[in-house]
This record gives sequence, C-alpha cells and structure tokens, in this order.
Amino acid sequence: MITIYDLKPKFQGLLRPCVVILAKNNVTANQVTWAALVLSLACGILIYLSHGASWSLLLLPIVLFIRMALNAIDGMLAREHNMKTMKGAMLNEMSDVISDVVLYLPLVFVTGVSPSLLVTFVLIALFTEMAGVVAQAINNDRRYDGPMGKSDRAFVMGLFAILLAFDFLSVTSAMIYLGIVSLLGLVTLYKRMHNGIL
Repeated sequence: MITIYDLKPKFQGLLRPCVVILAKNNVTANQVTWAALVLSLACGILIYLSHGASWSLLLLPIVLFIRMALNAIDGMLAREHNMKTMKGAMLNEMSDVISDVVLYLPLVFVTGVSPSLLVTFVLIALFTEMAGVVAQAINNDRRYDGPMGKSDRAFVMGLFAILLAFDFLSVTSAMIYLGIVSLLGLVTLYKRMHNGIL
C-alpha cells in the first residue's frame, strides 16, 4: 500500500546539502532531534493555550512539515556522518511518540472535535510505533509499514487542522475523518505486528 514514507529517499535527496552544511558546522544528530522535539512542544502548547484558535491550527501543518524535515536530517547526520549512538537511537524513538502526543492531543480543545476519537487515534499511533520498535528488538527489523505511519499521520493531521481552521468540517464530518484515519491506523498496527514476526 502506498505511503508517504515511500517518498523519503527523494525528500532526503533535497535535504542532503543542508545536512552536509550542518555536519561541517559540528551540529549533531541529537541536537537536531532535540530541536524537533522542542518545536513540537511549543506548537502543542500554543494550540492548548489558544484553545485551538484558527491561527494556531494553521501553524500545525507548518510545524509538522518542519518536524518531518528535521527527523530526516537527524537520521542522515547519524548514518552518513558517523553520529550513531545508543543515546541517539533512544532519543529518536521517544521524541517521535512524545511529539505525536503533544501535537495532536491539544486538538481536543477545538470545537467539534470528538475527544474520544482523537485520543483513540493518538493511542493507536503510540501502539503502532511500539510495534515497529518491538519488531526490531525481536528480529532486528524496524517496521515502517503504512498506510498510517509517522509521515502519513503528519499529513492527515495537518490537513485536519487546516479544515478545522477554515470551518470546513461539521461535527459529524470531523468524527468520520477521525474514524477513517483511526481505522487506517489499526491496519498499520496489524501489518507491523504481523510483518514484525515473519
């Protein structure tokens, strides 16, 4: 099944000149990971403090895109510039799930968003990432199966925030939207669990 993760090689190619510059200036992969986490925390706090104001919702897709770029950059720095460490691996995995939580959960304060469905979506995302990591622990094969991996979640939630900001979603349509992406999350969770033990 097609997933945004399939575009990663091309995206990395666009970012490689920036990665080279950062490496030459002694910027570490862990520093980039921390920057992505701090950015996510700041955005989540703004959405929470503004109670989901339109301007903060429109900020979300921008932050999600920057976060995806930083996530790609830290991985390239680690792999291509000899910066791999166990601390970095732990930080990378934990920062991903923390960022998902702090970026998506504040959307419960937006009028018309079902708290139960949103929390369900976030929980499925956490289980999905856990399944990918557990697969690596079992057979050294980190699973990135879609259709609702990290990049896909960023896309659908960025789009969700835009639709909410411009009042394009009714309460019912917002519930349907979250229901569909949650179901896709369950499919992803199953695939990662299934493929992780093959």
